[in-house]
Amino acid sequence: MEEMLRDGQECDVLVIGSGAGGLATAVTAALHGLDVVVIEKEPVFGGSTAFSGGVLWIPGNRHCGAEDSRGAARRYMREETGNFYDAEAVEAYLETGPEMLDFFESKTEVAFVPTLYPDYHPLVPGGVDVGRSVLAAPYDTVGLGKDMKRLRPPLKTITFMGMMFNSSNADIKHFFNATKSLGSFAYVARRLAAHFLEVLRYGRGTKVTSGNALAARLAKSCFDLGIPIHTSAPADALISGPSGVSGAVVSTPSGKVALRARKGVVLAAGGFARDLEKLRRAYPHLRRGGEHLTPVPEGSTGDGIDLGVAAGGKFDLRFPNASAWMPVSKVPMGKGREIAFPHLLDRYKPGIVAVLKDGRRFTNESESYHDVGAALIRACEGETETACWLIADRRALAKYGLGYAKPSPVPPQLFQRTGYLKHGRSLAELATACGIDPAGLEATVKAYNETAQHGEDPEFGRGTTSFNRYLADPDNKPNPCVAPIETGPFYAVKVIMGDLGTFDGLETTVQGQVLDRQGTAIPGLYAVGNDRASIMGGNYPGAGITLGPAMTFGYITGRHLAGAA
Repeated sequence: MEEMLRDGQECDVLVIGSGAGGLATAVTAALHGLDVVVIEKEPVFGGSTAFSGGVLWIPGNRHCGAEDSRGAARRYMREETGNFYDAEAVEAYLETGPEMLDFFESKTEVAFVPTLYPDYHPLVPGGVDVGRSVLAAPYDTVGLGKDMKRLRPPLKTITFMGMMFNSSNADIKHFFNATKSLGSFAYVARRLAAHFLEVLRYGRGTKVTSGNALAARLAKSCFDLGIPIHTSAPADALISGPSGVSGAVVSTPSGKVALRARKGVVLAAGGFARDLEKLRRAYPHLRRGGEHLTPVPEGSTGDGIDLGVAAGGKFDLRFPNASAWMPVSKVPMGKGREIAFPHLLDRYKPGIVAVLKDGRRFTNESESYHDVGAALIRACEGETETACWLIADRRALAKYGLGYAKPSPVPPQLFQRTGYLKHGRSLAELATACGIDPAGLEATVKAYNETAQHGEDPEFGRGTTSFNRYLADPDNKPNPCVAPIETGPFYAVKVIMGDLGTFDGLETTVQGQVLDRQGTAIPGLYAVGNDRASIMGGNYPGAGITLGPAMTFGYITGRHLAGAA
């Protein structure tokens, strides 16, 4: 049984939130001798981290080889963050990030594997084609024991029958080729059989990957150190006095209790991606009447930021992009409920393009989710609705799927019946079904096909960077991102704006101390993760630029609380 919180209970450090930033701070502080308690308002732990890709962007890490340099990474950060470049914070990040990885891998259950991810803008000065991103190693959650059931399950829309994919193109390729290759069929059969056995025994799949693995590994590290993670325990208010913040009032199933923190309280509640009032001020597409649907957990309602502001902390909406944009589609789940499907893979594939309601393309579909989202917001300026449609022909749908609609042999009719997947025997018929201008769509596809048959996209340059090509189809020659759209019937999925979490947050020192409006640190109050303003300045330079800083600055904050830095 989980130990109950007691009124008047004391600890050295109280962490509010259980994502990567909060748990990294907790583990670091505990390994430096402090008594730490973690509270989480939801009934599960893991925060947005458990829904994420589990990737960290850490320039100069030991997994990436000797080709990277701090100077190149510094130049890239300066180019990417522009007017929001923070030299002190960036230097701390570049210096401490590799140290943080080594610390966690040598002293805790946390482990990483290298990836081949290019930076998202590899042609920008200082950008690289491979090496700065690492991925949480897969994990068997049986290691969590009784706490396995309190781990946040992965995002439903990106699992297959509840099973998580390994975060590699090779793993996903086997599922795409299961009906075409005996080897791939056998691989998929083994994966499914093992998954069903896990479900029968434990009630859920236990082999987790990506962010679910990172959250599980961090939580196991907490439990190994004797750090309790109290779920269903929201912080209602901070306890403040003349000497600063000294604890929090927490709601528990048995009533409110006051927890005292001798060293400090750490806000790590995940940002404000579910705080509609802040979002209406921050998001231009909401201000003009458009829709927004986020896959971020429902608990990310800005609680940590609100607590910080109530204690005198400074919070402003200042970045040109307040969030990490993610194009999403609305998946009907029955009884009027819809959840977000994040378009992480399909946009890169050949034979799939994105068009506006006038039928015209507006961007390079093979750029990052953040860049495509920002381009969509700009393209729909002056319009009430901010939306586009992903268009595919029969061949592309069968080979790659489209959004939540699965590739062959899953019949497309399953997704047509719900209204998720639109179809038409001709492009004009598809356009009519979607509310797209038919003449505009036909003209766009005709012009696109003329050069696509040669693997070229002169309008937007798809496939011209290593990042464009990374998630595309290497078997499609000569350009893995470009192929004609020509074989009916034709299909479409409507895409609206979503996000992966917010960038704006409380202003802090490099060590995480929350600053007031005068720029003075508030004693005893810290912020990490998405509760702290991002050092990326509203841009998205590479895979893992949220979790990388979250864990690095969590490590810095944990050491600072212990007087080790």
